[in-house]
Amino acid sequence: MQWRRHITGLAFSFVFVVSYFTNKFVLSVLKFTYPTLFQGWQTFIGAALLLLSGKFGWVEMSRITRSAALSWLPGSLLFVGNIYAGSRALSHIDIPFFFTLQNSSHVVSYIILKVVNRQEKTQWLKLISICFILLSAINLPLHDPQFDYSGYLWAVGHLLCVVTLNNIASTTCSAYCCWPLQPTQQIFVPLTGDLTGALEFPSLQSYTFHCGCCASALLGFLLMLATVKLKSGLSLEHFGVWIFLSKITAMSLSPFIFYMDMNASSLICVVTSHVGEALLVYSHRDSQLG
Repeated sequence: MQWRRHITGLAFSFVFVVSYFTNKFVLSVLKFTYPTLFQGWQTFIGAALLLLSGKFGWVEMSRITRSAALSWLPGSLLFVGNIYAGSRALSHIDIPFFFTLQNSSHVVSYIILKVVNRQEKTQWLKLISICFILLSAINLPLHDPQFDYSGYLWAVGHLLCVVTLNNIASTTCSAYCCWPLQPTQQIFVPLTGDLTGALEFPSLQSYTFHCGCCASALLGFLLMLATVKLKSGLSLEHFGVWIFLSKITAMSLSPFIFYMDMNASSLICVVTSHVGEALLVYSHRDSQLG
């Protein structure tokens, strides 16, 4: 029924917003900039919840064959890189700027699609939306009053992982298989220096820090379930609408939760980018009706 879809969409939006806010709080406000350990903790909690859900029959789980695991390995590694680079970027960049840069994945995907399928007819509305998104992403670093080179560099890495994931594997598949394969990254913790630095982290014994990490892991799991549920009941176009609405909600509320230094030029970049995304979502809907 239609009202059930709306409830699922609203639940997805709520978990989406709270999840980003929680991650931003731990990584930026508490300044726990050790995503390898942070992600490892999320992996542990997520795997435990996934196994528990399968035990009670809340989610369907089947035995993973060796060939299936090998075929999912590239997507899983990209998913790990996506989360790691995204966490690094989010710790340095405000949420509205992060989403503005993240929108650039639409531009890269559009270019790849045009190169692969040159016979496809150009939709002018989609082209205009892509130009809006591209111009916003190019101009944002020039007008960001708190420009952080490392944050934008990690954002580029996050963008490349997102685009590659969208083109070689489904995000849903990667989200499920990342938990059994993700812990292999912990072997490289000493090489990244995260373990040594984390042991000296001032708030490691903080009650707030522990609650934030637990909440982040739980919300990440719930977001995965909500995403799977929403995708199974809606078309990709309608799913894109809920993603867009969730991002707008997160950006609108973030100035009330976190300190942000934003000038008129950077605000124009953010607004232009998401106007472009709105046009892109509408063009997908229009092409389906056509």
